[in-house]
Amino acid sequence: MALVFGLAFGASACSQQKQPNTEQQQQVKENKTMKVKELTTEEFKSKVMDFEKHPSEWVFEGERPALIDFYATWCGPCKMTAPIVEQIAEKYDGKVDVYKVDVDKEQQLAAMFGIQSIPSLLFIPLKGEPQMSVGAMGFGQLDSAVTEILK
Repeated sequence: MALVFGLAFGASACSQQKQPNTEQQQQVKENKTMKVKELTTEEFKSKVMDFEKHPSEWVFEGERPALIDFYATWCGPCKMTAPIVEQIAEKYDGKVDVYKVDVDKEQQLAAMFGIQSIPSLLFIPLKGEPQMSVGAMGFGQLDSAVTEILK
């Protein structure tokens, strides 16, 4: 029974204990047609929030609501979530900015948001505080969350 629970939990989120697979990283880099944009820490500061200028308050820099997928290339649930996040990016193209952050490459961002399990999805409305969701979501769940939180 514990094994079944462990497998079920493992299907929805990964902890950050594993090492990235170089082949998988290369596959992600080669897929240039994606509407989901990879963010570095520097890009995050200019497109989302400059935490150095505003260390104690949330000041959103974006022009549209945003969704950020915190992921790792070695994470199975992240791989299942990636095409769903891509579908959301296509559906809301021009209305919601959709980004992804590789937690292995951008450890400062992952630490800043307290990312301990992935995938973690950060929903950022134009006004108000961002909201975090941990674990994989299906298209319907993610679409509902986008419409409810990012209105």
